[in-house]
Amino acid sequence: MAPYHIRKYQENDRKRVIDLFSMAKAEHIPATFRHILKLPQTLVLLLGGPLAVILVSGSWVLAFVASLALLAALRFLAKYPWKQYVVMSLHTDMSDITKSYLSERGSGFWVAESKGQVVGMVGALPVKQPTLQKEQLELLHLCVAPEHRGQGIAKALVRTVLTFARDQGYGEVVLTTSMLQHSALALYQRLGFQKTSQFFAFKKWRLISFSQIQFTYCLPSAQVSQALEQ
Repeated sequence: MAPYHIRKYQENDRKRVIDLFSMAKAEHIPATFRHILKLPQTLVLLLGGPLAVILVSGSWVLAFVASLALLAALRFLAKYPWKQYVVMSLHTDMSDITKSYLSERGSGFWVAESKGQVVGMVGALPVKQPTLQKEQLELLHLCVAPEHRGQGIAKALVRTVLTFARDQGYGEVVLTTSMLQHSALALYQRLGFQKTSQFFAFKKWRLISFSQIQFTYCLPSAQVSQALEQ
């Protein structure tokens, strides 16, 4: 197990951080594709579409081509949420990480480094909603390179955010992840995050039953200390 340490983001980390971020999101495309294939409406489409082609044209070749076209369309549909998220992030908070996360007190961006290479990352920004009863910090963009998983890096990065939130006087840490990110869901629940809502980020995502899950970690400081000691 290679040693690692967590430090604040530096501008010369940008290329590796963006590459890591983009690769991490692309990893979820196969799972999303499998999820779409298992949906009842997809099964009806995959069976009914080619059958309709056969009944109309009498051609098995056309039916086969129709099946391939449907699978290609579904594959594109599986890519869409992740590609959209990457593009949106690269035009908003990730367009200038230093400005977005390190220019003001109360936000931060950290990387995990091993043997001189960035192998993990996480960001945190204050939630700016005037109706909030407690000050909230949002955990964002947690990811670890595949070859460095299983070493506790993701857990250490989350704990870094929790410690920062406690020290900055926040009342809660919140985050949003997708229903298909099973390892992330398990990690957050082990660390004491509680599921607070499940929703569709965009109406079109209802078509593929692709929902987002929001988690909240309440910060009496004693709870944070207990989590950090585990």
